[in-house]
Amino acid sequence: MGESTATVVGGGIAGLAAATVLARAGWATVVLEGRPDLSEAGAGVALPRNGVTALRALGFDDELIGRTGYRTVLTGFRDRSGRPILAVPNSPDIRPTITVLGVHRQRLHSTLLRMARHAGAEVLGGARVTAVRPGVPGGRRATVAWRAEGTERTAESDLVVGADGMWSTVRSELFPQARARYSGSTSWRAIIPKNGFDDRLLEYWGPGAEFGAIPVSDTELYWYGYFRHPEGAVFDDEPAAARARFSGWAPEIAEQIAATAPENLMRHDVHHLPGGLPSYARGRAVMVGDAAHAALPTMGQGVSTALEDAVCVGALIGAPVARGRDLGPALAAFDADRRPRCRAITRQSALIARIGADLGGGLPQKVRNAGFRLIPGRTLARAGAPLVQWTPPA
Repeated sequence: MGESTATVVGGGIAGLAAATVLARAGWATVVLEGRPDLSEAGAGVALPRNGVTALRALGFDDELIGRTGYRTVLTGFRDRSGRPILAVPNSPDIRPTITVLGVHRQRLHSTLLRMARHAGAEVLGGARVTAVRPGVPGGRRATVAWRAEGTERTAESDLVVGADGMWSTVRSELFPQARARYSGSTSWRAIIPKNGFDDRLLEYWGPGAEFGAIPVSDTELYWYGYFRHPEGAVFDDEPAAARARFSGWAPEIAEQIAATAPENLMRHDVHHLPGGLPSYARGRAVMVGDAAHAALPTMGQGVSTALEDAVCVGALIGAPVARGRDLGPALAAFDADRRPRCRAITRQSALIARIGADLGGGLPQKVRNAGFRLIPGRTLARAGAPLVQWTPPA
């Protein structure tokens, strides 16, 4: 039996992590990324316990985790003035559940790129995928067509990994009815100097908006401002618009926005994939990350579930098939493992959006805030523990 081959479409976090585990399992792996410079968009991300567990499964040791991110704890939620709505204590019995790793997204991406190449994966930039044919497990191989430097190219492979994000070409080819939708919100994001700001994850809820901040290194802080707004908006002065939108919120929020250099401020409309896909496998193709289950960002699980997906590609597909297992059952095992968990997270993210950042002003804010202040923070942390206590498949 010859060497198994894999084509990973998408060179973001999910794609590079999946390529790493496949290459380590002995697969000849090629990553096709449309951006010529292999760059990663985005600012920061908070990885809860399950995301860090996935990093460890990918080979991150304590030293590398420490170089990649900043370990801290979540504090619960505050109202727009900074008064606690639901305060989570930093006590030993719940600390594993509330510990998060603040990560600079581009730093994580560059680390995964090095790991993928070190494992033996070939990563091609400027390769824009134009068509995918999924093939049949045990039968014809999958085919991927792409365009690079003005030339049309085609390759056959035993496995295709659709890791090409929110606007996935693989998804549109294999699941044309599944389309990303605008969430109704857009979000500013930036990395700024830490400059004495709080060392913990802080989150604020106000009418139709949410603001959050978390350190991503000893010297850097990531903040985001998520708010309801019509799709496709253009602001002539983005920093001024951010200051105006969060005017009257807690003073530290104004300080963080003021500390942001205009060239470091980005804003993107927030899209999601309600319900996800009907299956994460079709033919010889498997879908991972946002291409499969793009959720609202309200639980901060997007990157973590993408990393989990990649680990499972290796554990449930890459390694078993390399040992002689048939591909069809391996793909079915991946779908059975991943789809229920990711669907549950997607539903929970939508629920949190409705009671959090999407909630209107006036009486709904007062009722929500008063109700949350009756909930012990420790109780909420314990309720969320099963979500972050993820264990990679053996």
